[in-house]
Amino acid sequence: MKTNHCKIVDCTIRDGGLVNNWDFSVDFVQQLYAGLNEAGVDYMEIGYKNSPKLLKGAEEAGPWRFLNDDFLRKVIPQKGNTKLSALVDVGRVDENDILPRSESMLDLIRVACYSKDVDKALALVQTFHDRGYETTLNIMALSNVMENELLEAFELIKESAVDVVYIVDSYGSLDHNDVKYLVEKFKTHLPNKRLGVHTHNNMQLAFSNTLVAAELGVELLDASVYGMGRAAGNCPTELLVAHLKGTKYNLRPVLGVLEQLMVPLREKEEWGYILPYMITGALDEHPRSAMAIRSSEDKDKVVDFYDKLTTPEVNFDK
Repeated sequence: MKTNHCKIVDCTIRDGGLVNNWDFSVDFVQQLYAGLNEAGVDYMEIGYKNSPKLLKGAEEAGPWRFLNDDFLRKVIPQKGNTKLSALVDVGRVDENDILPRSESMLDLIRVACYSKDVDKALALVQTFHDRGYETTLNIMALSNVMENELLEAFELIKESAVDVVYIVDSYGSLDHNDVKYLVEKFKTHLPNKRLGVHTHNNMQLAFSNTLVAAELGVELLDASVYGMGRAAGNCPTELLVAHLKGTKYNLRPVLGVLEQLMVPLREKEEWGYILPYMITGALDEHPRSAMAIRSSEDKDKVVDFYDKLTTPEVNFDK
């Protein structure tokens, strides 16, 4: 299996922040960056670059939810080889908040959207490209996208400035056959674009699906340390570092991060393969209902939860 073309994008702070409302200390983020840099991980996604003006609840979230360039310079005063990335959502970012790359700590800006908003996402991509950034387009919830929508999106994408196009398994419902089908479709219709993959672990397939994509030539592999990410979490960074062949990665610094930061955090916060998340993955649904049940007194009543999701006449209590 050839995987030495791959680059790891660690999303622990950005996607993991969906677990704890981005309540990471500066020391935590600095230790994580130092460990990932020593391990040779290519990118660290240090948060979102969305605008607090365009989102509710901004004042309750940690600083990684709305990255400030001056703040970032204090957090990472000495950048190593690991590049810094941030994600923006269509409709939630003020492009005037994005400095030219020459004045920013960020190297890569990734634009997330649903298939209906690919045109708006590509307009943002062009803006960030013109300001000197590496760019990606992350099309979310691909398991729910109709074939004709995808083909229309490809027509726009192939003429765009975007560097990397992502296959995103938002609901953790894809298996290896689905990943193979999507990668081949993306390669056929976007022969001039590099590809990335972002998986979720609802069905315990995030790691294997990522490996399938890597073997098929996908270059950017999203992951997070200890799999920390929304609901069922992501492909674990440590598994990719340990498994990818012919790469420069060093596992020991990641194990240090796990021991010092992630294992203690996992005792306080919940993420990973948990039955309600498995159920939403199996049903190809957004995990928000599973997240709600895990926050209630009925968090372990999985049969009742399954029955509610699979019986159209039954509603959840308000």
